[in-house]
Amino acid sequence: MGLSRPQQLPADRPDPDIGSGVQFMARRRKTFLELASIKDKQFFCSWSGGKDCTLALFRAVNRGGIPNTLLTMLTEDGTRSRAHGLPLSFIKSQADSLGLSLVTRSTSWDDYEGSFISALAELREGGIEAGVFGDIDLGEHREWVERVCAEVGIEAYLPLWKEDRKSLMTDLLSYGFNAVIISVKDGTLEQDMLGRELNQKLVKELDLQGIDVSGEAGEYHTAVTSGPLFSKPLPLRTKGKVLRDGYWVLDVE
Repeated sequence: MGLSRPQQLPADRPDPDIGSGVQFMARRRKTFLELASIKDKQFFCSWSGGKDCTLALFRAVNRGGIPNTLLTMLTEDGTRSRAHGLPLSFIKSQADSLGLSLVTRSTSWDDYEGSFISALAELREGGIEAGVFGDIDLGEHREWVERVCAEVGIEAYLPLWKEDRKSLMTDLLSYGFNAVIISVKDGTLEQDMLGRELNQKLVKELDLQGIDVSGEAGEYHTAVTSGPLFSKPLPLRTKGKVLRDGYWVLDVE
């Protein structure tokens, strides 16, 4: 298996913009208890191929969870990831480098929930006890993942929940993950952002532009090409850019 136990996570840092100290500590305690309870459990990771799911996977492994499978939802024709538009071949390369199996479902947005639950049922039958998700603070999505996981008896874990965005980016980069911007929302970010590798300079640049540095509202998406969980770096070959569903996207081979 390509995964190994990473170094210990740094102490949690408070976010001055997140609300009262009492509310913050309550949320952090919930997240800590979630991560503590994943110890020794077989889990799948909801996988887009990007930075947030990678950091969530890293933290779950660090807390003693046993990674088993990546779950990726694909477009109807089964060629690209539904979330980020990455080719299935690249997602497979990520799974191989991580030493994990890959489960996929081809689906439309209308049939997404049913297809997702079908995949969860397959994973539960295979002994998976928990699911790891890279959401940060979209409450409706947290409610959704907890509900669909509960339907098949899987526990949902959100290791990044309510963390400060800049701190998450600092953690991702300090651990040595490499992430490349592969799509930007048309009218929100310039096309010249495509292909740029995330680093502290770019994070500051996004912040100065008033862009959520984590891209939680879909301002941009990334593809992770290497890092401490990967057995080898992955080439990201592109052949130009295309406008797809309101996003300028690198056409990844």
